[in-house]
Amino acid sequence: MKKVSFAEFGGPDVLHLTDAEEPHAGPGQVRIAVRAAGVNPVDWRVREGQKLAAHPLKLPSGVGLDAAGIVDEIGAGVEGVEVGDSVFGEGSETYAEFAVLGAWARIPEGLSFEEAAGYPSVVETALRIVGQVGVRPGETLLVSGAAGGVGSAVLQVARDRGIAVIGTAGEANQDYLRSLGAVATTYGPGWVERVRGLGRVDAALDLAGSGVIGDLVELTGDPQKVVSIADLGAPQFGVRFSGAAGSVPDALVEAVAMIERGTLHIPVETSYTLADAAQAHIDSQAGHTRGRRVIVV
Repeated sequence: MKKVSFAEFGGPDVLHLTDAEEPHAGPGQVRIAVRAAGVNPVDWRVREGQKLAAHPLKLPSGVGLDAAGIVDEIGAGVEGVEVGDSVFGEGSETYAEFAVLGAWARIPEGLSFEEAAGYPSVVETALRIVGQVGVRPGETLLVSGAAGGVGSAVLQVARDRGIAVIGTAGEANQDYLRSLGAVATTYGPGWVERVRGLGRVDAALDLAGSGVIGDLVELTGDPQKVVSIADLGAPQFGVRFSGAAGSVPDALVEAVAMIERGTLHIPVETSYTLADAAQAHIDSQAGHTRGRRVIVV
């Protein structure tokens, strides 16, 4: 099979499309013929050699966590799924023609493989950090870097729970944030004053890692009311860095429920081929995403 892998840590140029042996489903796993794989910041952080405690690996290694496809092999002890089912979920080395998933759910009706591949990790992350930051219905959550995949999910989870959101993003994404129920403003010089002019901030999430942790603490008045998924220096401010995933199966159940009742939709901004994985990482690292980037197999 074809698979994207890397034999050394480094920039996007270490990624290569290779011929590899097909993986097989172990106990509690399913294998899928991959139709699409999600592109996440953790993918290029691992490629660079970051986050190794959370994602230990041996080189050479494949890339990718999220995927959608058709079940073609079922491991021991797995129930409730059959060969031929269309599923999406989280596994390992998903930038490939075949991948093994450890958590999955059936793709809701009307959702394409391409769209479905963009949901698993970002929805798990969104649900986790909204819970960790302790924001309650009726309060206001500030989301820094709100237009990407996780931000898109956070805004919709918050709206579903009765939490008001102020979101920061580039000028081109202001209407997009408003379409997801947020009060939108731009980042850049003067952004703290612009946020203050929009009202009280009860809690804040840093999704972009753009050096704003100190400002978020100032706006909330409490480092315990700020969570970052992007700035490894956050603990220096007394702010929690959230990197370890919670329950992906539970997140997929909630994602399916929200998709089916029409309260969650994460658009695909750009699609790539396996051969274009390096470009997908370059674009992901550059930021300014609206929704998700996926690799179509």
